[in-house]
Amino acid sequence: MMPIKNQCLLVLLLVTNLIYAQLEQSKKSLTIFMIGNSTMADKPYKDGNPEKGWGQVFPLYFKEGIRIENHAVNGRSTKSFIDEGRWIKVLEKLNPGDYVIIEFGHNDSKKEDSKRFADANTDYKSNLKRFVSEAQVKGAVPILATPIVRRRFSDEGIFYDVHGDYPKVVRKLADELKVPLLDLHKKTQQMLAEFGEERSKLLFLHILPFEYKTLPDGKIDDTHLSAYGAFKVCDLAAEEIRESIPELAAWLKD
Repeated sequence: MMPIKNQCLLVLLLVTNLIYAQLEQSKKSLTIFMIGNSTMADKPYKDGNPEKGWGQVFPLYFKEGIRIENHAVNGRSTKSFIDEGRWIKVLEKLNPGDYVIIEFGHNDSKKEDSKRFADANTDYKSNLKRFVSEAQVKGAVPILATPIVRRRFSDEGIFYDVHGDYPKVVRKLADELKVPLLDLHKKTQQMLAEFGEERSKLLFLHILPFEYKTLPDGKIDDTHLSAYGAFKVCDLAAEEIRESIPELAAWLKD
């Protein structure tokens, strides 16, 4: 019969191997969930559709072993995302160690739409708190992101913002709740100011007539991103992750 000391060592070894295997499996199944609106959402590729959400290209920035589930949907606010049952579906899929990137604001500000409007300092803030607290209960790591800017320039060619209090609320809440922040509003504002009025058109949908057969009249859209714009926003998101979330930054490609 094996000595008791050896038996204990064997049991300890088996338990250690089991824990290690579970940790390795956890790493392999780690998922980043994304919730938000059209600036983040996946867009169809049919007929060379020029519009892309930044969450659509975000998976290309990560090494193998991490999954991205993009649940962002066009036109959604924090209110409608909850009311339509979309948050519950994400919540049910969360596992300990997963991440949830939360970016809303474009549609929450639409006062004329009762299904989407969420005042920045009341309902919007409350909804964000709900996302954070419920994700934490599941053992996931919530990441708040300020909304990317809309492209707006004055007659003098100076960029100006139209998001009001929404980015400020996200920043304050991230600090209050001690959760990671991706300040995409600040980063995209700096980028547009650097690009200037003309070059910044490349980031959004400034489509010439007949450039795409599905858009014979062309298109001017200073809210939604082009493929180039989506990659540039992902560059900024990756910068923010490297600065403030080192454990997730380890999964980013060099």
